[in-house]
Amino acid sequence: MAGQASRGAIRAASAGGSAGGSGNPDALTIRRAEPADAAGIGDVWLASWRATFDFDPAYPDETCRRWLATEVVPLNETWVSVDGDGDGAIVALMALSDDMIEQLYVAPAWIGRGLGRRLVEFAMDRRPAGLDLFCFVVNAGARGFYERMGFVAVAVGDGSRNAERQPEIRYAWRPAP
Repeated sequence: MAGQASRGAIRAASAGGSAGGSGNPDALTIRRAEPADAAGIGDVWLASWRATFDFDPAYPDETCRRWLATEVVPLNETWVSVDGDGDGAIVALMALSDDMIEQLYVAPAWIGRGLGRRLVEFAMDRRPAGLDLFCFVVNAGARGFYERMGFVAVAVGDGSRNAERQPEIRYAWRPAP
């Protein structure tokens, strides 16, 4: 599963569950993910997937949760957004490698409140030389979001490089000269 499942599933939309919280974006905290966050990260990731796609992840839920806990969180610079006014639930996650946004998931109760933008801007500040990401072609909402954030499509794949076999777009953002 390493690096395959969901490489193209990056999004700034979706996720269900109890991550509703107060809905107050000013009460959010972005912090580094910790091993204890694995369950909340898994909840957001899985619910987000199911709210966004009409197909299942390539792997069973427990395999996805294990992958997030043992590979994504410790092997990337992983950040979570936590609702400070509510129950402290994780409402979003973002995993950065050296030059990629590897994962970005936002709980549906938080869509349209600027959290996705806040996380991508945070990533841009942390990677000022530029960032790339993959997005499934079927994820029109995320594609539009990334394009509004200044990402441009640089390649299209047929899905042979991801476990879900979904056509994907590679996007790139570079700072203005």
